[in-house]
Amino acid sequence: MLYFLLEVFSFIFIMVFVAFFILAERKLLGYMQLRKGPNKVGILGLCQSFADLIKLILKFKIYHFEYRSIFSLFGAYLIVFVSMIYSFFYGLFCLQFHSSLFLLFFFLVSSLSSYSVLSVGWGSNNKYSLYGALRSAFGAVSYEVSFMCSSLIMAAIYGFYSLYDYYFYYSMNSTVVMLWGLFLVVLLCSICETNRIPFDFAESESDLVSGFNTEFCNVYFVLLFACEYLVIFIMCWVTSLFFFSGVFYYVGLTFVVLLFLWFRGTLPRIYYHYFISFFWLYLLILFSWFVCLIF
Repeated sequence: MLYFLLEVFSFIFIMVFVAFFILAERKLLGYMQLRKGPNKVGILGLCQSFADLIKLILKFKIYHFEYRSIFSLFGAYLIVFVSMIYSFFYGLFCLQFHSSLFLLFFFLVSSLSSYSVLSVGWGSNNKYSLYGALRSAFGAVSYEVSFMCSSLIMAAIYGFYSLYDYYFYYSMNSTVVMLWGLFLVVLLCSICETNRIPFDFAESESDLVSGFNTEFCNVYFVLLFACEYLVIFIMCWVTSLFFFSGVFYYVGLTFVVLLFLWFRGTLPRIYYHYFISFFWLYLLILFSWFVCLIF
């Protein structure tokens, strides 16, 4: 019962953060484009995210009783399940839970999100959704290899696989300083995991008409949209936890969140073949160099 309440409260807390994160993103993008952004609903537009939530919930769509339509709804429920497990991990971290296999369980859960996108895209019976799902599924294989290799190298150097121990670990020896070279790799993999620009190949609004979620509206679109932003918070949390400790962890978390917002407003989407070749060719050479240098 205690773990169930922990999961519920963690999920609610992160969803409230998601609402204001979306508002901050729209505000920041507005000022980057020399406009104000949302400012009509509530004081300074603080209630804009909640108004959008109500508007989407009131919409409706009739789904046919077909196998592929039901399979697409399964993908929406799967991303909610993955988000609940992410929230549970975050709640355990806040309760100072220690486990030597915490990082490995996190990898196991993170690999399930690509199955959600694939089932949503294939089950929508739309070619644009299918293209976005296939690009995202194949891209997931590419960046997850790099993400796991970088994280396992760090865990091998630190000597543990517990996420909570990173918060207290602090050392200025040459090995830890050298790990900062992996910060860009982990950050890039986190952006790929959250389908953000410049790696938003699952959505890619300019050429896929919103990609894998083209056929979704009302509550199911809210599930995909909100859980996608929840995963953004989780990946920012894990990235900052790897490379910051103590009070600098909160500074690092704010810095990584601002990077996610800044990248969307400034960076263009790269070509897909550049993305694949970078992760399969250049990063593998980089990891080989790290292994030879560290060990």
